[in-house]
Amino acid sequence: MFSGVSATVLRQTLYSTTRMGLYEILKTKWTDPQTGSLTLGRKIAAGLVAGGIGAAVGNPADVAMVRMQADGRLPPSQRRNYKSVVEAIQRMVKDEGITSLWRGSSLTVNRAMLVTASQLASYDQIKESIIDRGVMKDGLGTHVTASFAAGFVAAVVSNPVDVIKTRVMNMKVASGETAPYNGALDCALKTVRSEGIMALYKGFIPTISRQGPFTVVLFVTLEQVRKLLKDF
Repeated sequence: MFSGVSATVLRQTLYSTTRMGLYEILKTKWTDPQTGSLTLGRKIAAGLVAGGIGAAVGNPADVAMVRMQADGRLPPSQRRNYKSVVEAIQRMVKDEGITSLWRGSSLTVNRAMLVTASQLASYDQIKESIIDRGVMKDGLGTHVTASFAAGFVAAVVSNPVDVIKTRVMNMKVASGETAPYNGALDCALKTVRSEGIMALYKGFIPTISRQGPFTVVLFVTLEQVRKLLKDF
């Protein structure tokens, strides 16, 4: 049940702090000084840049997390039995080379760019629309509503990438054998061909069930931090 917890904590620490911090920096830098507004296009661009850099920083822990969580589903003879994220990273470097820490990194970076752009940009845009149209004032209700909407958007955008990323990262390639997938595109095509397009949305309900509450906590906390920094 708790397999991969240490890797999850490290991954979220590296990834989330990098992307959230950089997104705020870019938003501030790209906001029109005269109108004090930021276009949706620039919000999306800020999310793409921040998400990509954050993912690159957190990818080694991400690979370890995927492997540790999937280990229990493998036959006993094929299990890696990593005891911690540190041991997982050390063994990957020793057994497979340092490049193994960035296996599937293109998928991780692409996913992070999509998630950050869709999640953060949609949250800011939806929140501003709610306030500007007088539906609700800038408060907890607005933040929660915009958060749930942003979580749904992010889940729809990211789920296909999650399915492909997990399959690529978790494939076990023995010496002298051919890998089951030759990259992300090959994995996507083989998955759709053999299982249908909806295979890319396997696990969507658990994803949205996780994304919803997580996104609410994320943005409500972020709003409080913004308020503290503004008052400070």
